[in-house]
Amino acid sequence: MNREEVLGRLRRTVAAGRAVVGAGAGTGLSAKCAEAGGVDLIIIYNSGRYRMAGRGSLAGLLPYGDANQIVVEMAAEVLPVVRDTPVLAGVCGTDPFRVMPRFLDQLRSMGFAGVQNFPTVGLYDGVFRQNLEETGMGYDLEIEMVRLARERDLVTAPYVFDPGQAAAMATAGADVLVPHVGLTTKGSIGAGTALTLDEAVTRVQAMRDAAVAVRPEVLVLCHGGPIAEPSDAAYVLSRTEGVAGFFGASSIERLPTEVAITEQVRSFKNLEL
Repeated sequence: MNREEVLGRLRRTVAAGRAVVGAGAGTGLSAKCAEAGGVDLIIIYNSGRYRMAGRGSLAGLLPYGDANQIVVEMAAEVLPVVRDTPVLAGVCGTDPFRVMPRFLDQLRSMGFAGVQNFPTVGLYDGVFRQNLEETGMGYDLEIEMVRLARERDLVTAPYVFDPGQAAAMATAGADVLVPHVGLTTKGSIGAGTALTLDEAVTRVQAMRDAAVAVRPEVLVLCHGGPIAEPSDAAYVLSRTEGVAGFFGASSIERLPTEVAITEQVRSFKNLEL
């Protein structure tokens, strides 16, 4: 499926008054079930593997493996079981050991329909983030990765963390913008520190407005922080203007898995002899 076909589908969904939903998948089963539920986009990246192994999603930002190679390995598990849904690859755009144009060509040849910038330095802050920027491993490389992907007719769905980044990614040609408002809360390994939903509404709206000022056709999906359940997403969507849907990772595969397995085991344990 080419880029225009993917975007055409997404725009028809919005025109019909339905939310666009993207889902992170850490396993083939997660991807298969997300497609069965009607998801619009599937994204695979290294944190999905760590998350479904019971580790926090931020493991994907730490030196526990080669993020881009992990995505290539995960593709062998996910791509064969997804029948009709576009699958995007999480790309570490700051990776100094990849010739990025060639790596993007490789991902396209494997069957990926697009990319997202993950792992992303956007989740780092403070002096550490400043030092990354100063030493040639900053967010600008992620913007450049998106620009290169767009040149290759790949769908681009980058994470952004402030209005300036939203405008920059829109300028680079982002098709689907994902304002990120923090590590997802709730569940056994969710964040305990997060924005309120009202704070998330304000931030998502500011990023959306900055992006559409540059590129009016860009689609915007909210993600992260306190937006963990369908009711949370509904709250944000009802209080923002021009936000087309939701992208979930922990909220779509980790939280439901935690609840389902726990309750199923409890049901079996309540059996009487």
